[in-house]
Amino acid sequence: MRVLVTGGTGTVGSQVVRELAARGVETRVLTRHPEKAKDLPKGAQVVQGDLLSPATIRSAFTGMDGVFLLNPVSVTEAHEGLMAVNGIRLGKVPRVAYLSVHRVDEAVHLPHFGGKIAVELALKEAGVAGAILRANNFYQNDYWLKDVILGYGVYPQPLGDVGVSRVDVRDIAEAAAIALTSDRPGLETINLVGPRAHTGKSTAEAWSRELGKPVAYGGNDLDAWERQAGQMLPEWMAFDFRLMYEHFGKSGLKAEPADIDRQTALLGHPPRSFEAFAAETAGVWKG
Repeated sequence: MRVLVTGGTGTVGSQVVRELAARGVETRVLTRHPEKAKDLPKGAQVVQGDLLSPATIRSAFTGMDGVFLLNPVSVTEAHEGLMAVNGIRLGKVPRVAYLSVHRVDEAVHLPHFGGKIAVELALKEAGVAGAILRANNFYQNDYWLKDVILGYGVYPQPLGDVGVSRVDVRDIAEAAAIALTSDRPGLETINLVGPRAHTGKSTAEAWSRELGKPVAYGGNDLDAWERQAGQMLPEWMAFDFRLMYEHFGKSGLKAEPADIDRQTALLGHPPRSFEAFAAETAGVWKG
């Protein structure tokens, strides 16, 4: 079996490549920058290409038995996703796992949420089998916050006070591998979540416990967060994420018990907890 993985050098995609490799699947990683693919598992092949290029769309999907489709947040995300769907159609790829967002249809005004709706619809119209994986906020996003957490004792991601059922990317990767390698019919929509909803405060408390030092929540001042984020992110991205955090602050992004039950049945184990992730990561950070 051959699977093309887009976004395969990133946090989620690289884990998907590892999961597929463990199942004996031949993987090809599509990337604009092959030098970023040096840490992929042995046997993974690198394919240089760009989803904005018709030449890539016409060639990279040919002969594939499956595609893991992940489009990183960008101003061209929806266009790249739709181009990939056309590659899937032209290549007659039978199975797909597409990484979307949990409860995406409840916040279509958010640019990096709403852009995924068009790709979901296009995949449904394409008649492929597999799964649309609607994933919550990733635990592993906290890797980017290491210096602030350790150096300043602050957890800066403004998750709000309602609760977000964050998910471990390893659970996402397992679900993707199962969707791509099974013979389950149709295109399922599967929510991927953690076992409990965390607020900004409870997340900071978890880090404090596992690191053995005070870690305070940075709070919900999104004006201040956007100004700070704008020093590191493009202006459009900081604004997009600010809108997302406003949504979290108002509505949260919580799982239903049925989501957890379905995910547990699919993976064969309960969702990994944030507490376990924080303990594992704190052990690495403390050396």
